[in-house]
Amino acid sequence: MSVAEQTLSQQAIDLENKYGAHNYHPLPAVLSKGEGVYVWDVDGKKYYDFLSAYSAVNQGHCHPKIVGAMVEQAKTLTLTSRAFYNDMLGKYEKYASEYFGFDKLLPMNTGAEAVETALKICRRWAYEKKSISENDAQIVVCENNFHGRTTTIISFSNDPVARKNFGPYTQGFIKIAYDNLAQLEEALANNSNVAGFLVEPIQGEAGVYVPSEGYLKAAKALCEKYNVLFIADEVQTGIARTGKLLAVDHEEVKPDVLILGKALSGGVYPVSAVLANDPVMNVITPGSHGSTFGGNPIAAAVAMAALDVVKEENLAENAERLGQLFRSELNKYIENSDVCRLVRGKGLLNAIVINDSEESDTAWNICLRLRDHGLLAKPTHGNIIRFAPPLVMNEEELLDCVAIITKTLKEFE
Repeated sequence: MSVAEQTLSQQAIDLENKYGAHNYHPLPAVLSKGEGVYVWDVDGKKYYDFLSAYSAVNQGHCHPKIVGAMVEQAKTLTLTSRAFYNDMLGKYEKYASEYFGFDKLLPMNTGAEAVETALKICRRWAYEKKSISENDAQIVVCENNFHGRTTTIISFSNDPVARKNFGPYTQGFIKIAYDNLAQLEEALANNSNVAGFLVEPIQGEAGVYVPSEGYLKAAKALCEKYNVLFIADEVQTGIARTGKLLAVDHEEVKPDVLILGKALSGGVYPVSAVLANDPVMNVITPGSHGSTFGGNPIAAAVAMAALDVVKEENLAENAERLGQLFRSELNKYIENSDVCRLVRGKGLLNAIVINDSEESDTAWNICLRLRDHGLLAKPTHGNIIRFAPPLVMNEEELLDCVAIITKTLKEFE
């Protein structure tokens, strides 16, 4: 078939396959436009976006206030590096620090960069404040975590696809079971070299695993007991996704170190950040960490606008209300379903578990049919489908999506 005879979608897919590294396995839908909760493919078909770029687009696609802030700033100054001051960074640092209740912010670009930054801050704090011998610091992490794919981060992952043939791996991490306070206390009590506990308040990539009620508060108390930093990775769960500004807010937990990304920009620009109070953040000194693009004027303008939208449009409250409705409506179907075992989540971060093995392609095939019916989602870990629409969704749209999901699942009963 000649290129002229192929569909626009197939042309785009073929170009990626030929000229791009094969580090992703996308669902075959080629998107060219987005607005609010909707996206359109190159052939003009309209879909509900039920993934939100892994929760980066909480404020909806192409939000005019956020895009406007980006365009206006791009007209005047885009990048200075940190060799000089710029007139936007300080405003953003003050705004975001006060917004989340911390003394200081360290700006970066991507979620993985922010996690790496938090690890460095934690280790330096261990040596300079906790008096752990240099190179002996340990950081406790949870099994089935997902914090990114840099060399250091995959060193404490137990995902064989992310790890295989990328060693040797970075040392200095202790892995324990998620949602297991006994194992956490054992790790802290038996090792005086533990500097921090890095945790996702909800494990998103693992399949939207919500910990037991009280787990985060008790984990924070253990960290305080053993003088260990509680590091919350809220790259995916933060910025109103779970029905609170931060997922740790459900248990009124204040992290020692907070990691943000994704929706910090509303999905229009790579922006991430690490926040902490002065006793922790002040271990970072000139030359000890940096990024050419971190804290650039566009990122600063975009992030402030994105955070404005979250408050102005009450997105956390909307996520809480619609999330309860979503799980309630799906549970009505699941009660009599053979194909879907359960739905779980908080706010508008949810997942359904398909009644099949992780090695099966049932969840993938369900997502293909969801696409055919006008809704885009993606499996994670084989038999789990994650559902995370933009938080600007309204009740009518949500119920329409529930109808699409249940209709599709019935085709597989």
